[in-house]
This record gives sequence, C-alpha cells and structure tokens, in this order.
Amino acid sequence: MDWMEQEQERGITITSAATTTHWNYPTVQGESTPETKLYKINLIDTPGHVDFTVEVERSLRVLDGAVALFDAVSGVEPQSETVWRQANKYGVPRICFVNKMDRAGADFFKAVKEIKEKLGAKAVPLQVPIGAEAGFQGVVDLLTGKGMAWNEHDEGKTWREVEVPADLVETVAEWRAFLVESVAEYDDALMEKFFDNPDSITREELMAAIRKATIDMSIAPVLCGSAFKNKGVQTMLDAVMAYLPSPMDLPPVTGINPDTEKEETRQPDANAPFASLAFKIATDPFVGRLCFFRVYSGTLEGGSYVTNMRTGKKERISRLMQMHSNKQNPIDRVEAGDIAAGVGFRDIKTGDTLVDEKYPIVLERMSFPEPVIGYAIEPKKQADADKLGNAISKLVEEDPTLRVETDPDSGQTILRGMGELHLEIIMDRMRREFKVEVNQGAPQVAYKESLTKNYEHREVYKKQTGGRGKFADIVFEIGPREDGKPGLEFVNGIVGGVIPREFIAPVQKGFEEAMKNGVLAGYPLDSMKVRLFHGSFHDVDSDALSFELAARVGFRDSAKHAGAKLMEPIMSVEVVTPDEFTGPVTGDLNRRRGLMKGMDSKANAQIIKADVPLSELFGYVTDLRTISSGRASASLTFSHYEFVPNNLAESIVAKAKGATVK
Repeated sequence: MDWMEQEQERGITITSAATTTHWNYPTVQGESTPETKLYKINLIDTPGHVDFTVEVERSLRVLDGAVALFDAVSGVEPQSETVWRQANKYGVPRICFVNKMDRAGADFFKAVKEIKEKLGAKAVPLQVPIGAEAGFQGVVDLLTGKGMAWNEHDEGKTWREVEVPADLVETVAEWRAFLVESVAEYDDALMEKFFDNPDSITREELMAAIRKATIDMSIAPVLCGSAFKNKGVQTMLDAVMAYLPSPMDLPPVTGINPDTEKEETRQPDANAPFASLAFKIATDPFVGRLCFFRVYSGTLEGGSYVTNMRTGKKERISRLMQMHSNKQNPIDRVEAGDIAAGVGFRDIKTGDTLVDEKYPIVLERMSFPEPVIGYAIEPKKQADADKLGNAISKLVEEDPTLRVETDPDSGQTILRGMGELHLEIIMDRMRREFKVEVNQGAPQVAYKESLTKNYEHREVYKKQTGGRGKFADIVFEIGPREDGKPGLEFVNGIVGGVIPREFIAPVQKGFEEAMKNGVLAGYPLDSMKVRLFHGSFHDVDSDALSFELAARVGFRDSAKHAGAKLMEPIMSVEVVTPDEFTGPVTGDLNRRRGLMKGMDSKANAQIIKADVPLSELFGYVTDLRTISSGRASASLTFSHYEFVPNNLAESIVAKAKGATVK
C-alpha cells in the first residue's frame, strides 16, 4: 500500500491509501468442510507517525471498524496512544493485532498488559502464542482449544493443526477462563452458564457475545502473529469478519437537514437517498484530482450529479474508481458501505457532504489539529514562482493540516505543518512531483497570545472628513474565556437599544478579526471573551463598518491592559535509550527546559518521558543520535500550549518586532 517514493525510501506510511479486497469466511462455525461466503472489505491503510495524524483522523471518521497494530517488542508506543484516542473520539470498534512475534524480545503478554494500562482498554486475548522470537510457530485458539502452526514452505499460506505444547496447557486454561469470564459479563445467559458449568458454553455462543461486546467497545479482542511470514494473518481476517461490524450492525448515520434544521438519519441501504462524505482529495498525474468518499446510503452511478452541501452547488462525478493504493479500477456504480474515488468535480474539499439534491442532509464535518511549526519558503529561481504557487495550492487542498500564509510585514510565504518530518516530506514532494527547488528559512514556532485578566474599556471611533462621517461608541469587558475553549465567546449585554441590533454582529466580527493579530508580537489569540454592555450611536454617521473598526481599535487598546501573555507549543517527548545513556539524555532534556514526567524500564533500556517546548527541539533527533551513539530513539507528540517564561517572552517579542521594523 506504500506507493510513494518517500514511503519506500523511509519504510514508513505517509499518506492513507484505500483498497478493496475479499475474504472467504465460513457461514457456519465448527464444521469440518464448511460452506464459505465471499465478504467484501473496504480497507484503509493509515500512517502511524504523529506528524501525519490528519490521515488517521479522516480515515477513522469514515470507517466502521479498525485493526490496531502493535509491535510485540515495543508494545504500546506514543503514536499508538494518539491513534487510540482518535478511535475513541469517533466511536470506532477495534481488534488488536500484536505483530512481529518472531522478533528478538517479542513478548505477547507484556503487550496485552500495556494495552490495558496505557490505553485503558479491556484487552481480551483470543489466542496464546506457541513460542516467541525465532521459535514462534503459531497460536492456540482459546475458543476451540486447538493449536495452529503455519507452514514455512509456502510462506505461511497454509497451516496445520498441532497439539497444545505441554508447557502451555496451564496458560491456555487460565486465559480461556479469563476470556469466558470477560465475555460473560455482557450476556446474562452466558453468565448463568459460566457459574453452573463453564465447559457447557459453546464456541458459537462465545463468538456471538465477543462480537456484541466488541461492537459496543466494551472489550478489545487481541490476536498475534508475524505478518512478514503470513503467520496469524488468516485468523486475523477471520476475526475481522467475526467481530468487527458491517455497516448494517451500526446505528444509521445522522445529520442535519438544512431546510428544517432537524436531525435526520440515513439507513445503510442501496435503495435509500444517496448520502456520502468526502474524506480525502488527492492529485493523480494521469486522471487529475481524485475525491475519496465513503457512501453511507443509496447508490451513485458514474456520470451522475451530486449536491455539495458546503457550496450548495451541483457537482458531476464523471467517472468512479475503485482504488487499489495508487491504481484505479473504473467501476460503474457504488453503493452504501463502499469507499470509492470520483473524478471530474470542480470544488470539493475534505469533509464535504455529497448528497442527492432532492434529499439534502449535512453530515458531521471533521476537525483537524492546528499546525505548530512553520518555515519561510521561496523558490530558488524567480521563474519558478508560479510553479511554487501551483504546488502549494495542490498540497494544501490534499492536506488540511498544512497551512500557507503571507507575512504582512516581510512579504514571505510561511508554510505551517504538524512537525519537522511533515514539512520535510512536503518540501521533498515539491521537488519530485512539482519540479520546484525551494529555499527554506529557519523553523518558526507557532506561538499564540492569551489574555490573563478582565479589563473594561470604552472605545469611541470618530472620523469627520466633510459630508457624512464615521461614528461608533462601544463599552466592553475583555478577558480570558472561563471554559478554556478555543474561539471568541461574545456576550451581547446591550439593553434598551443603546446600540442598534444591526451593529452588534459587526462588533463581534471586528473582535474575531482582531484575534488574528495579538498586541504583543502579532501572534494570534486562541481564545477570548468579550462582553459588550454599553455604547452609543449617531443617527447619520454610524454604520456597520464604524462599529467593526471600533472593535478592532478597542481590542488593540484594551488587550495590553488585560494581561496579554505569550504561549508556546509543548511537545510530549518519549525517549527509549540504553541504560548507560540515561544521564546524558536527561541532562540534555533539562537543558532544553524539559519537565520530567517519569521513567520506566523495559528490558535493558530506559523510557524517559518529558514535556519540552517545541522551540527547544529543532534538530533534537540528530543531537540524540550523537549523545547515544545512534542507539536511542525518540518520538515527539504535540501535547498542549503553555505560557512562555517572562525573560524568554521579552526576547521573542523583541525579535518579532525587530523583524517587523526590518
């Protein structure tokens, strides 16, 4: 699925890729020669690295179930925690697969323990591995009690039944009891059987209860194997069929009818009105722009029209494609439950709802994190300026966490993203795909400003230049939001019509615009509360623009007195290092203003956790290699924003103002 050159070179997934596959699964369990039914699986492979979190976010939004992969040696890594939280946010049922059981240091039960402790999940193993590391052969199925070993001669395509090794009999009995007990909690009939005679519970009863508990996210079944040699892959696909939901098992998708503003549902039925969500836009060198969408209800045929609920305009989807990574197979139609790509549209963005025009509905949009790091960029040759503009517009359309803006003072183009690796890949794509060589400036941290106390202020905006003038008078209180949420909380406290109603919205708009440039160093404010409670107007000279400008000017005059402070992004850093480098690594993190959060031991390595300001982390991975002779590794995840210490804030503000003066 990793088709990009950068993915193949680095051995990591960068962009999510969709495919459709089929799997034969027995219609009746437990028969020696069962009848099978061919099931269709729409699959999305997502990255694990936190810099590409948008790819996970948008994929989880449109999926019905997920397989969470864990490394049998590393267990639950920081990125896994981020992805797990995203799956919780969208209510996606999941099963766990502990991979790489044949690697040195593999430990299945340690991984299960970490899934419970670090992710807060009720991890319930359905298998016990036979052997580990180089001796990994197969698994014992806890539902049947039978051992399975994969054949080496055909790369694990086939397997054979084996005796349960004598040293595993007790372990199997213990985990089988845990499985039955965990599942019986969700089924009263099973609970009675469990207390009377646990052995009377049939495999079919257990499977039905596991499916029910998995779909309502009460448990997370855990399987294991080694994908490299195909060991455990067949049983994992069987578990996908058995325990993860089909579109029919989940509640119908809900949305808002824009005409009635009431909530409506769409059933996952091919005969229902068409409704789908566009979750990804990509550019293909052969077919142009592709729109990936998930169909929730109804049917769509190639060449037909849909309505984009964001723009209210009709879009013609001239051709439909079933995607296999970066290859397209033309198809005639798509139905409820399918994931497909369409071409020929004019204006579709990530998160748009595409529907049958006669049955409008707006599905819930996706939310994406704000970028935390930026580079100033320019083309190496001035002749490439247009090519650079074209490249940026296409890349920003594809990736909602990539932002581009022009610095109003220096005129520089600033590209913002989720981390150094994210922007490094974007620069590389500009060079390879768009043939644009780019100069980049030093990394820039996405600072924010915040107010710390309330302040009352009166702003009278008056301009007289012969004829009709400008007049607005507002009295307001400005300060931080009590709920800590982002955005502007605007409270209209005007009584008695001292400011006409039609001028209230322009005042709110003025404050919203003013938040884009703070008073300290021009950094945006993330959140603010304004209570407008008094003022006056002039019958002739007052208009909407006067009140909007009064709010802007009033913000600049009052924010200084409302305790404006600078905030910086803090990264959660996790370093895995051999014991002998623990001292130098912690010393280096302290020097970078790191706040130590704790240490754990794993085998003969130490796991050091700390919160460190992003501004101190540029080039950290390279420095860590030097400190540890290349033996330590680090992962950096955005955590939160925090106030910058006063002495540093002064130098940052002075530098920002110095840049402005230049």
